[in-house]
Formats: sequence, structure tokens, C-alpha cells
Amino acid sequence: MPPIQKSFMPRRDHIMTLAPSSAHVEAATALEPSDLISFDTLLTDEEIALRDRVRNYVREEIKPSIASWYEEARFPLEIVPDLAKLGLLGMHLKGYGCAGGSAVDYGLAAAELEAGDSGIRTFVSVQGSLAMSAISKHGSEEQKEEWLPQMAAGTAIGCFGLTEPTAGSDPSAMATFARRDGEDWILTGSKRWIGLANIAQVAVIWAQTDTGVRGFVVPTQTRGFTATPIQPKLSMRASVQCDITLDDVRLPADAVLPNVTGLRGPFTCLNEARYGIAWGTMGAARDAFEDALDYSKNRLQFERPLAGYQLTQQKLVNMALEINKGFLLALHLGRLKDAGKLQNHQISVGKLNNCREAIEICREARTILGGNGITLEHSPLRHANNLESVRTYEGTDEVHTLILGQKLTGMGAFR
Repeated sequence: MPPIQKSFMPRRDHIMTLAPSSAHVEAATALEPSDLISFDTLLTDEEIALRDRVRNYVREEIKPSIASWYEEARFPLEIVPDLAKLGLLGMHLKGYGCAGGSAVDYGLAAAELEAGDSGIRTFVSVQGSLAMSAISKHGSEEQKEEWLPQMAAGTAIGCFGLTEPTAGSDPSAMATFARRDGEDWILTGSKRWIGLANIAQVAVIWAQTDTGVRGFVVPTQTRGFTATPIQPKLSMRASVQCDITLDDVRLPADAVLPNVTGLRGPFTCLNEARYGIAWGTMGAARDAFEDALDYSKNRLQFERPLAGYQLTQQKLVNMALEINKGFLLALHLGRLKDAGKLQNHQISVGKLNNCREAIEICREARTILGGNGITLEHSPLRHANNLESVRTYEGTDEVHTLILGQKLTGMGAFR
């Protein structure tokens, strides 16, 4: 496995607040017209540098091609080595070839990736926050040594099988079952909406057993494992989600994740992904805002630019305010996470609020573009369509509302 380049390795003491250089702030302001609060003054020089590396990559390699990838409904596998070289695969994990970055590092990268497209950020999330996190948190040393270096290098892709055709928001109702047959395990069942499954080399599959829910590391070439892409889609078109069929998949005894039993296992991974979404959605919102702002300055109506009209300025101001608030919330969650103080309900605050606001921002941005906004020349409607999926996966609005309702009232209302 090629080593991750030193220039992409983040520092691990980012909880310290260091003043960035004035050049960094000026450059960032030029690139971020939505920034009304000098957000970069809250970041270290190292965090800004990492963010800018990812931003430059997205600007140069993702944005010129994303419209065609989206139209063709194709995930660009050719970018995976680049994402690995940037240290973005499992970037918040330590050891085994992973970058060992901070939560804030990961969040900043997620925002830049989703400014390109939700499908690109989702790839990094499924690979790192779900599949790699499951092995890192709950796997044996042998499982970690076999898979994590390959996955960090992008030579192996992973997927995470939890959701089922009849068990989405209630994973306790999963029907997939793993039974013992001598020393082996036999998995039978199905999963749905599993990102990357048809291009993955390894799957982390969650199943009921006689002793509770367990996770299994399943090489996707194992007999009885079938992944079928879900098509056609109106959202997340530059990404891939699949149905998985598990037809008496036979696994050795050491395929089980040994260090967790019960739904706590998948939920710890889901929280990693939900945290990244709080950042990523704001990246999509910012990109939609910037597209609309630029258009409004150049589009003439009644002999004046759209940006010169009060109603347009009201739209732009409201969008910018929510983007600034969303990034402040995401950064606060990141600092708490790096300090080991982030609580689960706080992740729900970020996921629920920022998804909800990002969709509204992207829809509002489209209105400024008029009829031209429905073309793939512009990003807001593409982002809005993608965010319908992001808003649904890793917990719907309803689920996160009930999590927060329970926190506020002390009473669970899920059933």
C-alpha cells in the first residue's frame, strides 16, 4: 500500500485555536461570498490548508465533470485513488494507513466534497464513517489489518448493510438472520439502499442471531452475495445504491465482528456518518448560493441585474444567514467531538437542522435562476434533488425529531 503523502496528513491538536494569516482570510473571503462572520478566524492554519486542498481538488476535478456524471447516472470510480491520496478515506481513524485527522478536519472535507456533489461525499462517508468505522470500532485485530489499509488506500471499497426493504427507520425489525452451522455462520436475508455494494470488495452486514444483532465482514465475492443497483433514480445519480440478496452466504467463524452485540454496533457508525452530514449539507447549500449569487449579478431583467432588486437581495441574505449559522453549528459539534464531549442528541441537532435548511436554500437558489435553474448547467436543483436522499438516510427528519423530543421531555414517542 502506498503511504499517504505527508502534505495531506493533518495535525492532531486542532482543538487549539490559532489565528490564521491575513492572506488565508482574504483568499477565503474571495472564495466564499456567503461568509458574513469571518468564519475562517475560528479555524487553525492547518485546518484552512486542508480544506483548501480539498476545495481545489473539487473545483478542478469534480465540478467540470459532475453534470455529465449526474446525467449518465455514473459514480466516477476513477477518482477513488485521488481521494485516497488526499487522505480522505477513513481520515478520522488512526493507524492502519489512515490519516488520523480530527473531527473538524473531516467535517471541513465533507463540506467541500458535497459542494461538488452529495454522491462524492457519500462515497467517503460510506467508506470511512460506516464500513471502516465498523471494522475499526468493533473488529478483531486480524480484520483491521486485513481490510483497513486496503480501504484507506482505495484499493478495496466497502459497504454497510443495515437497512432492509421492510426495516428502514426501525432496524430492530430486520429480518436478515445469521445461524450457526458447526463453526461457520450462514447468512440469509436482504438489504436495500446499500451504497457502493456493487463496486465493493467487502461488506459489513448486520443480522439477527440467536444472541442478538451481530455484524459480519463479508467479502463480496462470497457465494450467495448479490448486489443489484437500484435504477432509475431522481436523486444521488452520481452515486450508486443497491439491493443486496444474501442467499445462504457461508462465512467462517472469524467473520463476525467480535467486540459488539446489539444495535449499539451499527448506531455508533451511523453517528459518525450523521456528523459528517451536518457539514456536508452546508457545502451543498453554499455552492447553490454561490451559483445563484453569481447569476443574479449578471442576469439583466428590466435593464438591471437581478441582484439589484430588493426581493432578490432578501433571498440572498436569508440564504447566507442560514449557511453561516449551519457552519457555526457544525464547527461547534466538531469541537465537541474532538474534545470527547459530543452527545448523541447533539448529532441529531446538526443532521436535522442542516439538512432541512440546506434543501430550502437550494430550492430558493433555483428560483433566482428562473427557468435556467432546471438545467444541469447550474447546481442548485441537482443539490436539492440529492439532499432529498441525504435528508432521508442516516435517520429521517421524523426520527431525529423524536430523538430530540425525548431529550427535551424525557419521554420516548417512537412507538
